[in-house]
Amino acid sequence: MYKNLAAGLAAACFFLSPTFSAQAAAPSPSSAPVKAAFVYVSPIADAGWTHQHEAGRKEMAAALGDKVQSTFVENVAEGADSERVIRDLAKSGNQIIFTPSFGYMEPTLRVAKDYPNVKFESITGYKRADNVATANARYYEGRYLSGVLAARMSKTGAAGFVAGFPIPEVMQGINAFTLGMRSVNPKAVVKVIWLDVWFDPPKEREAAMALFNEGVDVVAFQTASTAIMGAAQERGKYAIGFHSNMNHVGPDAQLVSITHQWGQYYADRVKAVGAGTWKSQDRWGGVREGMIRMDGYNAKIPAAVREEVKAREKDIATGKLQPFRAGKQAIRDNTGAEQIPAGKALTDEQILQMDWLAEGVQAPKRN
Repeated sequence: MYKNLAAGLAAACFFLSPTFSAQAAAPSPSSAPVKAAFVYVSPIADAGWTHQHEAGRKEMAAALGDKVQSTFVENVAEGADSERVIRDLAKSGNQIIFTPSFGYMEPTLRVAKDYPNVKFESITGYKRADNVATANARYYEGRYLSGVLAARMSKTGAAGFVAGFPIPEVMQGINAFTLGMRSVNPKAVVKVIWLDVWFDPPKEREAAMALFNEGVDVVAFQTASTAIMGAAQERGKYAIGFHSNMNHVGPDAQLVSITHQWGQYYADRVKAVGAGTWKSQDRWGGVREGMIRMDGYNAKIPAAVREEVKAREKDIATGKLQPFRAGKQAIRDNTGAEQIPAGKALTDEQILQMDWLAEGVQAPKRN
């Protein structure tokens, strides 16, 4: 169905001129700071995917002080443009380069092959090499928790989900959100709109409005702007923020935001370069590791509901609750086929290859 899309997808194309900026520490003559560079797929803005990675870079810089000298380039389109930028950063003496976008994976690998002494961190990528590590966050854990909250706060039992592309990471999010909702309301439905783009504020807003017109009163999304949160605020509906806290955009609309935290990871990897201990690895961290956090709870949420969500968050952190583990009944997809047998849980490998949509998801068919 969707199994082969992830490998061939050039996710978000931003036809903007790259913008270079730098934050250079002022090291003493005796110090040798690690030179670290970051490549961003969109403008930094005041919220969203790139904003959150820039927050992680700043947190890293504050933690390491004069032990790091960091730079970034924003607005870099995936494809040939990104390869040129990554190659320029490698040429200019950076010792470690972070490339946080799925579509940067192949360009990163090509540059890494030509610069074996430079370390690369492919964020959301899945292909590694001796000098290329991969990392991502278990967004689906936050999605499950937000589904519980959405079900408690929804009056219609119908939620919406605006998604960029049907890659496994997005399928995980839609399914976990739906499973979280149906753990509270077994009849809950989630209506999906595919945009085939990650960043298009007018298109994102239009999709949200269409869902609200269909009776949806809570909307989640996996796109790069704050347009959907703004639409929910305008219509008097609820929305689940993603990437970063979007309370400033929808102070009444935001139920909570699922945020991913990168500062500690970035600091650890830069320190490893400085210590000569960096090794290629794959890191997939979630609630337990502090890489996924629920921020900006709406004040309208009853205390009992908030405590329920926090209790389930604790269960995820301890391993007691796994979003993709079936209870006494099997978990089925929206065609009725069994996907997770009763009492069984998906392995990480199976989660990473997810190509189905859960029972309760209403989505247009795709070729």
